[in-house]
Amino acid sequence: MDNSIFQVYQDEIQSLEEEIKMLTEKYEDSQQESTSFSEEEILMSIKSFQKEFQAEPKGHESPSDLKAQLETLETDISFLMKLTGIQFTSYSKKTMEKTKNRTVQKHRLSGNCHSVSFQLEFQLLEMQNKENACAVVTDLSIVMDSGEDSDVSKFVSSIEEHGNLLTFFRSLSSYAEWFEHRRCTFLHFKTKYPDVVILPEGLLGDYMILRNPKLSGFELVIVWKIHMDQEGRTTPVLDLLTKVPEQVLDQKMATTDNAPTRFRSLLLLFGIETAIENLIKVVGLHK
Repeated sequence: MDNSIFQVYQDEIQSLEEEIKMLTEKYEDSQQESTSFSEEEILMSIKSFQKEFQAEPKGHESPSDLKAQLETLETDISFLMKLTGIQFTSYSKKTMEKTKNRTVQKHRLSGNCHSVSFQLEFQLLEMQNKENACAVVTDLSIVMDSGEDSDVSKFVSSIEEHGNLLTFFRSLSSYAEWFEHRRCTFLHFKTKYPDVVILPEGLLGDYMILRNPKLSGFELVIVWKIHMDQEGRTTPVLDLLTKVPEQVLDQKMATTDNAPTRFRSLLLLFGIETAIENLIKVVGLHK
């Protein structure tokens, strides 16, 4: 490499180091101030960063190389959002304490995973010495939009106690996927059989009623719970309840006494959607 070009790079690097030192000092002076970024501010920063790529290079990498890196990062983020369903809508942090070997920051973030929204608040304690560095989550508080689900409440309490954010996000993705699947299934059958399907708690409820418009008092209730244990493992649990008027018991519809058992068999053989579809047809709710 030509010595003159090398010297230019060296001067530029020195200038950047001095600027970083100055900014670091400013940051330390204002460590008690809160830093908050909205989704709009983040997008504006990205756009501003992209514009800088069109300027003359100040380092070893060309604008096209840096732009390619940014595009790769954006692609990775998009892939992760599609894979997990998790999207953050707001984030803020505030430095509560900062010393040479110890930093405490308070973080707040909110977002949604499919149709389930969530809010988190926690403190991150970072400690560093000559041998190693570690970070510990403390004072974790989680709010999830999952109704009054006792399983979810127990799981959240366990996560708050142990401060395990990785387990929370992994389990949230699985739970929200089943939650969304149930919502879409209810919507499908309500749209297809509007006179038969009743959703007393709406699309976000955990049961649907199948009602024969021509037979007063006859109902089948499909209960669809999403069980979550304290380790975050999620399992769909479906069952069938029947309500048959006395005047129907001696007729052909009396076969509904075995409907719950047959419904569970259909679930094992054909899956949820096909089991519900066959149930509607078998009991004569729809021709």
